[in-house]
Amino acid sequence: MHPMASGGDLSLTILGFLHERPMHGYELKSRLTALTGHLRPVSDGALYPAISRLEGKGLVERHEEAGAAAARRQVLTITPAGREELLRRLREPADLDISDQSRFFALLTFLSALPDPADQAAVLRRRLAFLEAPASFFYEGGRPVRAKDEPDPYRRGMLKIARAVSLAERAWLRERLEELDAAPH
Repeated sequence: MHPMASGGDLSLTILGFLHERPMHGYELKSRLTALTGHLRPVSDGALYPAISRLEGKGLVERHEEAGAAAARRQVLTITPAGREELLRRLREPADLDISDQSRFFALLTFLSALPDPADQAAVLRRRLAFLEAPASFFYEGGRPVRAKDEPDPYRRGMLKIARAVSLAERAWLRERLEELDAAPH
């Protein structure tokens, strides 16, 4: 288990956005909300303690600067240690970061920060292997239930949608892996 697994993809996304540039808390929250959408809103009660934990570990620094009005604002900056932690987490994602769709998308958002195409490809190969393993939302007799065998129309719909998404993602992963494998190292 990674030392920051308790913060999940929130810590990863904070480090990822701050890797792009320093920003104040409100801007960071807006970027996080845009990424996660309305399905997983980021509350102040989750964001600011996560920032404080990252600060406590020396991964993020905070400093004051003049705001647009007279009020001063806190600007967050990733530290060299934070940059190393981000790159490590991108290079060596936890199993949950590979298997959970939302967490994997958070990982994908920042995967270009890894300078070595071989490191990027290794992460994508792990995701592809996960997607190619037989799986289902529903099992009968220890075997995955196939959409054509599911009598419930809503469960059948879930299975059909999941299959279509998986096929599209696997096609993209193979395409991207070909590009990465062809890239000069």
